[in-house]
Amino acid sequence: LHEVPGITDIPATLRGFSERILDYQADSWTTHVSGHPPGALLTFVWLDRLGLSGGAWAATLCVLVGTSAAVAVVLTLGVLGDEDMARRAAPFVAIAPAAIWIAVSADAFYAGVAAWGIALLAVSTKRWLWPASIGAGVLLGFGIYLNYGLVLMGLPAVAVLIAGRKVLPFLGAVIGALLVAGIFTAYGFWWYDGYELVQERYYQGIAKDRPFEYWGWANFAALFCALGIAVPAAFPRIAARVQPINLLVLGGLAAVVMADLSQLSKAETERIWLPFAMWMLIAPAVLPRRTHRFWLALQVIGALAVNHLLFTNW
Repeated sequence: LHEVPGITDIPATLRGFSERILDYQADSWTTHVSGHPPGALLTFVWLDRLGLSGGAWAATLCVLVGTSAAVAVVLTLGVLGDEDMARRAAPFVAIAPAAIWIAVSADAFYAGVAAWGIALLAVSTKRWLWPASIGAGVLLGFGIYLNYGLVLMGLPAVAVLIAGRKVLPFLGAVIGALLVAGIFTAYGFWWYDGYELVQERYYQGIAKDRPFEYWGWANFAALFCALGIAVPAAFPRIAARVQPINLLVLGGLAAVVMADLSQLSKAETERIWLPFAMWMLIAPAVLPRRTHRFWLALQVIGALAVNHLLFTNW
């Protein structure tokens, strides 16, 4: 939001966006703007242009879109034919400790956009093939212009296609994603250039003081603060069978492993990995139904403990 008032010419901003990514320049972007593609900044610029300026409206957008990810995740599971598991997963998604960070971070907005992209992809495997698949591609394509790391949402997308046993939706999604990429490229922002520069900017900051030997493991500890203890408790059962819920959870887990190994995520993964975490929150649905109240209670206790006993900065 600090940068929004300075954006008076959107096409010019896109043309010169990459030039301002590196630090120690007179006009360097602030940390969070430089660390993301321009779609993140433009989201709040567009909101401002609509007359909805300031932190309150920005927060409202992030919370509404972020919490809607819970609906998208459960809908995806139901569309893929696992209606019973969708109903069993819904309470775990709704009361996850991740709600703490969904309420305070633009990463919640990214999570919502990505989740609805995956949901539309799931819908396209059953009905409305081309409209839904192209819509999925548009949302997922826009996602990688919100956050470089959302390119890893390709892994949950593959899980959906495997579960839906369809290949054609992939073509529609590619078309939709290329439309978004074409617009940003035509206005002067080349995604790969930004990605290369942001890696350099990343190590100009505090990341150089965060050793991977520690954060390679601590990232998962931070993530599990958002997921809650019921999620890792369900992992042994997730690996035991091949069905839609298992594939979606494994897709989310594979994404966080890849994000971790990239060494471009060190700390703060309780919020940074929210787009991937949403697909892991459904895991406890596979636990025995008679134990669900116990695990739900632990999730609530964990969330309250984090919120009341820890100073999270977010």
